[in-house]
Amino acid sequence: MFMISNAGRTSFTWFGTVPRVTITDPEMVREILSKKFDHFGRANISPLGRWLASGVLSYEGEKWAKHRRILNPAFHAEKLKQMLPAFSACCSDLVVRWANFVSLEGSYELDVWPELQSFARDVISRAAFGSSIEEGRRIFEHQAELANEKLCWAKCGFLPTPRNNRVKAIDREVRSIIGGMTKKREEAIKMGGESKDDLLGLLMESNMKQYQEHGNKKAGLTTEEVIEECKPFYFAGQETASVLLTWTMVVLSMHPNWQVRAREEVLQEFGKDKPDSEGLSHLKIVTMILYEVLRLYPPVILLQRKAYDKIKIGNITYPPGLFFALPMISIHHYQELWGKDASEFKPERFSEGVAKASKYQVAFFPFSGGPRICIGQNFVLLEAKMGLAMILQRFSFELSPSYTHAPHIHINLQPQHGAQLRLHKL
Repeated sequence: MFMISNAGRTSFTWFGTVPRVTITDPEMVREILSKKFDHFGRANISPLGRWLASGVLSYEGEKWAKHRRILNPAFHAEKLKQMLPAFSACCSDLVVRWANFVSLEGSYELDVWPELQSFARDVISRAAFGSSIEEGRRIFEHQAELANEKLCWAKCGFLPTPRNNRVKAIDREVRSIIGGMTKKREEAIKMGGESKDDLLGLLMESNMKQYQEHGNKKAGLTTEEVIEECKPFYFAGQETASVLLTWTMVVLSMHPNWQVRAREEVLQEFGKDKPDSEGLSHLKIVTMILYEVLRLYPPVILLQRKAYDKIKIGNITYPPGLFFALPMISIHHYQELWGKDASEFKPERFSEGVAKASKYQVAFFPFSGGPRICIGQNFVLLEAKMGLAMILQRFSFELSPSYTHAPHIHINLQPQHGAQLRLHKL
């Protein structure tokens, strides 16, 4: 918050030897993300970042447009509803496990952060790729190992150090796992089988349509490109969903009145039955809560862009090659945009939707904005609604005395010391 209160809405700093302009004015943010987005590219990222954020997340220009066009149909809200049975199965496994813990004493203290990480991994494995639990486990074990190697990889890049050689070996292993899943699907489709109702199946279906409509192999994605698109689904998708659900449970423990309201809405809509797609779309209070959590604890706290050429933003013309930082977490807490209670948890500010929650619609952008808005946002929100609804149906929860509130940046905004809650079975 220092940057806003002391440096103004636009400030210039040196990030090492790199000049960087930090912008917190919503109208200027909209210019960068939407109106003039084609004048900007992603800022340079570390070798590890390129590994984790491969595919459409890192592409520019025509290549980005082609990949985004093929991916979009797979992430359409109507298509994602086909994955609800997989979401529901993962949620059922989670609440049954928690119920077994609670039944021993009537209540149970649990760190929900690793639990919800495991849940999100299960969702990605089942709903996104239909892979076996073992395949999913192997990929996520590699992810954890990569996170531990982050500092060394960022510093040493592609030097042939033992650790970097290990990173390359991990890359080969993950490619082999995802490539094996992709090859099996391709062979099944060639034999006349139908694509499955998971993300990989929808992606391959969209890709085949591109081939058929244009009659040109270059119109679609190669197997290698499909693999590159799958990698960030595993990593970014799991992280975003797990931190959103974790902070939501923490905040609802701090504000039990909103927990009660959300539970009443869920029970009125579903009773104790499993949530369905139509009912999930009616959950207004739950949606308001999730939006407010995303405002206070956005998964990614800062976006960066690099200007391709000379560009005018606001009243200033900037030279090419300049880096722009858009600190969404600061903008999400800016009192001039959200009111004097900007740091407080008040879901009612979203009662009339995102557009009227603040003075500027672009002041809320937890999934980025403009044409490069996160393609997986519908997937994450649907998963979070389903997970939270089924948890509220079966449990009440409160903060444990051992809980320490310490949001911490580690790839995304995580609880540094875990999220210890006490669960009570309803």
